[in-house]
Amino acid sequence: MDARRVSSCSSASMILLFLVATLAAYSHSSEAAVTKGSFEDNFSIMWSENHFTTSTDGQIWNLALDNDTGCGFQTKQRYRFGWFSMKLKLVAGDSAGVVTAYYMCSENGAGPERDELDFEFLGNRTGEPYLIQTNVYKNGNGSREMRHVLWFDPTEDYHTYSVLWNNHQIVFFVDKVPIRVFKNNGKPNNFFPNEKPMFLFSSIWNADDWATRGGLEKTNWKLAPFVSSYKDFSVDACQWEDPFPACVSTTTKYWWDQYNAWHLSDDQKTDYAWVQRNLVIYDYCKDTERFTTMPEECSLSPWA
Repeated sequence: MDARRVSSCSSASMILLFLVATLAAYSHSSEAAVTKGSFEDNFSIMWSENHFTTSTDGQIWNLALDNDTGCGFQTKQRYRFGWFSMKLKLVAGDSAGVVTAYYMCSENGAGPERDELDFEFLGNRTGEPYLIQTNVYKNGNGSREMRHVLWFDPTEDYHTYSVLWNNHQIVFFVDKVPIRVFKNNGKPNNFFPNEKPMFLFSSIWNADDWATRGGLEKTNWKLAPFVSSYKDFSVDACQWEDPFPACVSTTTKYWWDQYNAWHLSDDQKTDYAWVQRNLVIYDYCKDTERFTTMPEECSLSPWA
């Protein structure tokens, strides 16, 4: 979650609605099984239980942030490789300084040797678009940020945010549209997290020292509490069992680690190309001021 510069971005009107008619839905050989249990069946609250509420049926979960504290939860299980998905509706109105984080991590805390896959939603002043930041950590080393704008207002309704993780690639999806592809090179390396099982987390917290225009826009606490909502958690993955789960050694029997999941489909490549042309506002692999020598993974093609 290393936060660097906030690139300037164009008005959200540039990108609204175009994808509704053109983006193909992500498809695969078997749909991820939706977890139907209550929040308590799947998750544990990490802190501030009094900032957490659920719907009567336990299927919608709300996390609140005020000037005292935020709130967060995590899965009770760890996983290594699979498909992970959740529907989120983000804080509406003036959300400057507020970060909703939805991520996977190998540790309960931000330990120095953690592996991590991040979605971070960076709030903004009313009328300005949300920014979505993704990052990848291996052994505590992150600094692999990308930032995108979205083609819809993520505060008006629930949208689906997913991660496909196998030994060949990590793909971040928004409404089953691939927005980021992070490839492995098939060799021992220091950039692709593929050895440590991970929990799935989400949290809401104040980051007005960096999240909105590099910290220039501060959180307006008069508008608190700020609430993000969640539903329809689904996972189709290898559940970790110490010392070593059987499914890890036979992962190719699952759709998310078969050949078709090792690379983007033709339809996904079309969607991904549109995203690259229209939605990317920062890519660490193109930041020559920050990196005099580009990181090794930047040479790997997302199209392969």
